[in-house]
Amino acid sequence: MLALWWVWVALGLVLAIVELAVPGYLFVGFAIGAALTGAAIGLGVPGGAWMTQEPVNALMVFAVLSVVAWLVLRRTLGVRKGQTRRFDHDINED
Repeated sequence: MLALWWVWVALGLVLAIVELAVPGYLFVGFAIGAALTGAAIGLGVPGGAWMTQEPVNALMVFAVLSVVAWLVLRRTLGVRKGQTRRFDHDINED
């Protein structure tokens, strides 16, 4: 079932919808990874046949694409300057 391109695209859409309900960009990397995996299988990119032979191969490509998508998004949409606040003292130690 993981060898079908539309399953990956549907998973990407479901994860994108879940991302709308959950704040913090938690699922968007997985959604992009699933959509790209489905596109790779569906369009028949070089190595696409390798992904359809074993489900583990498609999961491995999904994991790598998800991490790459998350890192790119973190780089572009990451923590803005001044967003992180540091505390130098503990209020319980007064």
